Amino acid sequence: MVEMAEDSILSQQTSVNLVPFIGQRFVSQDAAYEFYCSFAKQCGFSIRRHRTRGKDGVGRGVTRRDFTCHRGGYPQTKLSEDGKMQRNRISLRCGCQAYMRIVKRADFDVPEWRVTGFSNIHNHELLKENELHLLPAYCTITPDDKARICMFAKAGMSVRQMLRLMELEKGVKLGCLPFTEIDVRNLLQSFRNVNRDYDPIDLIAMCKKLKDENPNFQYDFKLDGHNRLEHIAWTYASSVRLYETFGDAVVFDTTHRMDCYDMLLGIWVGVDNHGMTSFFGCLLLRDENMQSFSWGLKTFLGFMKGKAPQTLLTDQNMWLKGAIALEMPETKHAFCIWHIISKFSDWFSVLLGSRYDDWKSDFYRIYSLELLEDFEEEWREMVDKYILHDNKHIISLYALRTFWALPFLRPYFFAGLANSCQSEIINAFIQKILSAQSQLDQFVEQVAEIVEFNDRAGSKQKMQRKLQKICLKTGSPIESHAATVLTPYAFGKLQEELLLAPQYASFLVDEGCFQVKHHTQMEGGCKVIWIPCEEHISCSCHHFEFSGILCRHVLRVLSSNNCFHIPDQYLPSRWRINSSSSPKPLRNAMREHSEKIQLLESMASTLVAESIETEERLDVACEQTAMVLSRIKDLPRPTHSANDIVYNCPSDLILPEVEDADGIVQSLTIGTSHEPLSSGKLKERRPRDGIDITRKRRHFSGSCCGQFGHDSSDCPMMGGDNLNGDALGYL
Repeated sequence: MVEMAEDSILSQQTSVNLVPFIGQRFVSQDAAYEFYCSFAKQCGFSIRRHRTRGKDGVGRGVTRRDFTCHRGGYPQTKLSEDGKMQRNRISLRCGCQAYMRIVKRADFDVPEWRVTGFSNIHNHELLKENELHLLPAYCTITPDDKARICMFAKAGMSVRQMLRLMELEKGVKLGCLPFTEIDVRNLLQSFRNVNRDYDPIDLIAMCKKLKDENPNFQYDFKLDGHNRLEHIAWTYASSVRLYETFGDAVVFDTTHRMDCYDMLLGIWVGVDNHGMTSFFGCLLLRDENMQSFSWGLKTFLGFMKGKAPQTLLTDQNMWLKGAIALEMPETKHAFCIWHIISKFSDWFSVLLGSRYDDWKSDFYRIYSLELLEDFEEEWREMVDKYILHDNKHIISLYALRTFWALPFLRPYFFAGLANSCQSEIINAFIQKILSAQSQLDQFVEQVAEIVEFNDRAGSKQKMQRKLQKICLKTGSPIESHAATVLTPYAFGKLQEELLLAPQYASFLVDEGCFQVKHHTQMEGGCKVIWIPCEEHISCSCHHFEFSGILCRHVLRVLSSNNCFHIPDQYLPSRWRINSSSSPKPLRNAMREHSEKIQLLESMASTLVAESIETEERLDVACEQTAMVLSRIKDLPRPTHSANDIVYNCPSDLILPEVEDADGIVQSLTIGTSHEPLSSGKLKERRPRDGIDITRKRRHFSGSCCGQFGHDSSDCPMMGGDNLNGDALGYL
């Protein structure tokens, strides 16, 4: 490949003169469509979307897309509803074979689209440049032209007068504008449907109405010198409650706009203890500058009683970066790596050519390193290897490395939000909000409905997870203990580390200091500090600080040194089943009446299991439960102080059954060693392989080492050392 100056390469990549080629990469389907559309316009034809493989929202979604010439295919005769043939209409389709095919590939969990097929052979004449405006695909009206048409309409001009005046202004021949009379009339109709002068007033009135209905709803706005809406932000009562517990790590997405109102849309989201997306707030900004972002951040902090997040993930916006440094100086600001990697195909694919894939692999490896020294050394080697010393994107990335590279971010808690999978889940939630764009005054209510639906769906998934059996895969007492404390989402993350821990070897290098490395490594590894008397443990990989889950290196040291439980401070409350999101009066009631609550939950589980067998049973259960719930709500509530808030929320104490690797089912309970109480006739369990399962359950009714097939009376670990369940760290 001939080396070229970077500016000329980038201009060539974005130029319409560039012909599509096999292997060309695009960030999205839309980017590929726009590129092919520009190429088609230069050649004298237009394109349309054709076949796809897959379907959005099903499985892997759309994995292949074909774009064809607008004259591809043949017209099909359609039957009317009464069975009569429709009249033949003139069609431009003549079976043209010109096309471009793109296929979705995912490298490093970041999807991109590659060209796998291209043909520019047409069986018809191509249009000349002065004829292209006749094709519907190219009848576009620029924002400046839209503004002038709106001004002409307010002045009372007719559509034909508008067209003639604009022809004279642009110096084009009669009928040679890039849009027609019909396009202008459709535009004027859309202006009537979307009244920008009155919608903001209606939006403020709607917020005031919601505030009157629910005093905990919060909003704020700012008007400009012409008394027009400049900024507005709002949040809901449920969002404020969620932020109190899960507002330690937040994503602030500002990559979308409400096109019909030309306003930037900002959304604050996070993740709860079950890994579900939590909505914290929303705002609309007229201008994208540091002052606007500062207003938005100040308003958000006001909603959340001045509590700033520990970490904040955003896109690579320099105005927003400056506003965060000003308004949230104690918050660790980071850039979402997904937004950065998505730009690589535009920045480097043409520049590096066939070496692009190798470079991206090297970049991702450097991004994932653990030590700062390794990052600096590997980065210099990468720049030398690919001769990128003068590349402006590489220079910018290195200058901002503390905002995106994992070696600089691992000491800070991000709750898994920096993971690309979690980014996709959050992006899917944001797309639901974007799909709600319509009348501006209805937008706040529509967002509220989406948030409420998301909360209901999340509650349903949480309940399903609680009722599912958790499979213990290692037989480790640490695993058994963690299963009773952590949510299924967090426990799954810890279990992944537990399964990998046996692959590592630990060596005592000094008092309380261990070196842990993979069994295939000859050098290197991680440094683990463990002080048993203080229950302090840390690892140089900073996995716990980054995610709130202990790493495989720490778990290896604990298991190698006969530690059978995880200290409480390393099971963070934000990942626990009974997180502090429950208000204080409710938590006190849970502790005081734990046995009755367990009885109630056992009865509820039995009720569900018995009711779903037939539709008649389900109807009776719903009817009787509704009557009981109505009676409970009529009973007087306890009185609380002014600072206590009582929420109507379901109990979080339902504990899942746990199944070990051999299929033995354990019912994990808190604060008691006996089996969960039940009421009514429970479904009988069938014996398996001639063994009564109920006998197996009685074998480990007491607290011992966590191994199976015995109890505390004959435990080999507890028998000789006068150890009990508390000494082993069990609840």
